[in-house]
Amino acid sequence: MKKSSDKFDFALAKENYMLLAIGFAIIVIGFLLMTGGGTTDPNVFNADELFSFRRVTLAPLVILFGFVFEIYAIMKKPKETTEEV
Repeated sequence: MKKSSDKFDFALAKENYMLLAIGFAIIVIGFLLMTGGGTTDPNVFNADELFSFRRVTLAPLVILFGFVFEIYAIMKKPKETTEEV
């Protein structure tokens, strides 16, 4: 049983959680870049808008960078803190 004075330790440090939030935001931005290109008329197909550089190349690269950043955020070793007892 833990004493009330014992400190509860998380698996990751505060800095890691902040980096995870940043990585999640990068992934969301990538998915937002991928949206659009639709039309209200089903008889119209605009290939230039649908297969644009932003949707086909840029957005997947941003999402991939976000996932790599998430892995970095999890694997980053927290800074050592010296506590006096």
